Amino acid sequence: MPQMIQPTPEVYSELQMAFDHFNKELFDSQLPDCLITLQRERKTYGYYSSKRYIRLSLEQTDEIALNPSYFYIRSIQETLSTLAHEQVHMWQDHFGQPGRRGYHNHEWASKMVAIGLMPTDTGEPGGRRVGERVTHMIISGGRFDAACALLLTKDFRLSWYDRFPPDRPKPVVKPPTASGRGFVDDIDEPEDDGGQDQVEGSDRSPPGGMSAFIELPPVGGVNKSNRAKYRCPKCTGQLWGKPGMYAYCGGRMIVRGAVEEVKEHEVTRMDDVTYQSRQGGRED
Repeated sequence: MPQMIQPTPEVYSELQMAFDHFNKELFDSQLPDCLITLQRERKTYGYYSSKRYIRLSLEQTDEIALNPSYFYIRSIQETLSTLAHEQVHMWQDHFGQPGRRGYHNHEWASKMVAIGLMPTDTGEPGGRRVGERVTHMIISGGRFDAACALLLTKDFRLSWYDRFPPDRPKPVVKPPTASGRGFVDDIDEPEDDGGQDQVEGSDRSPPGGMSAFIELPPVGGVNKSNRAKYRCPKCTGQLWGKPGMYAYCGGRMIVRGAVEEVKEHEVTRMDDVTYQSRQGGRED
């Protein structure tokens, strides 16, 4: 009889294993235990919330939340780097001086660099290390890079993935060196993947033929507003309207000339460094 799979303990035991590993390798086992949760917060990879939960016996604990919606379209190293990022917020909350609500200050940035993550407010090398909205890059050859590689040799994996990611995979941005200098691929639109899907077995994709079951959003995003953009081919005048409607331009350049629908809907897409603040915690 095949063994029954229990998704909940499997998922959370993997995350707890990663937390304990980075706590030992990057924080000298200083960090207290916390409640790790999965939250599909819009436009965020994860967040830390201080003393978010209380037990019946009145003990309080912090929360580190990760967004499973992005597990498939990011590499496992990138997902785990978000966990370490939030552990830095926890470290600062317990042993340092956090900035005002939502602000990533110099103490936080220095600790990030110390564990091998380069803060950047642009998601690329050379960005500002402090501010309201700051993400990070993995420093090649740094402490996190080494600790993550060690974890992945221990038969560690993330077993479960959201089948309906909110975005398509981003192009791989090459990591900076320890000095913070680095470079990105020569891409016209860094925030767009150019329509390229993941390649099974690459650093960006889990193994096992999973891609056949993943439903990525269409290239150009989903037009959630139910509106289409139209442009006159003669005078280039533009308007928004119901998809499939017929429209005519009454300007001087043409008389009742048909207006072409712009197929690529303009939608707001997630930016790697668009993060929000929330009551009692930081989102990253």
